[in-house]
Amino acid sequence: MPDYRVSLAERIIPAADLSEQISTAGKEASGTGNMKFAMNGALTIGTLDGANIEIREEVGPENIYIFGLTAPEIRQMNKTGSYIPRTYFDRYPQVRRVVEALDSNRFCPQEPGLFRWIVRSLLDEGDPYFHLADLPSYIDANDRIGRDYLDRDAWMRRAVLNVARTGKFSSDRTVRQYAQDIWRLDSCP
Repeated sequence: MPDYRVSLAERIIPAADLSEQISTAGKEASGTGNMKFAMNGALTIGTLDGANIEIREEVGPENIYIFGLTAPEIRQMNKTGSYIPRTYFDRYPQVRRVVEALDSNRFCPQEPGLFRWIVRSLLDEGDPYFHLADLPSYIDANDRIGRDYLDRDAWMRRAVLNVARTGKFSSDRTVRQYAQDIWRLDSCP
């Protein structure tokens, strides 16, 4: 969305059924935005990272869609140099299909080669964000979401549980905790 800002968020967040928080585990790109989505009833799909960990603790693992590698798995693969993106390209047909679509000019017929740099980054330059490693489980999670969404009563129940169980993320509680633990301020009478 161009020029994303609070006034747009005020309209988008309450209308969302699903919040996609898909940072690479260990990079902690997700933050308070996904908490706002959960507090408004959106279910979350994301890696086990950042605020997604806290959301899962509050709403329960059955009310969030977690996919991908964990931060310790990524650290281990980085340490051992065992992540070889081309292996995922060769092993998983859905990964190959996505990468080949990016390389085919399908999405840029007027600008041939526009996305070739992405293909090079993924296959030849090490894919530092482990996109290809996470993609098969992301696709599987989306398949589950699609099936679950068709059961409107169950989806609504899970959405309501997200609202009911995420009070911990309220700004009142957060400010009170910051005042007490970080700023060391006494509350006003």
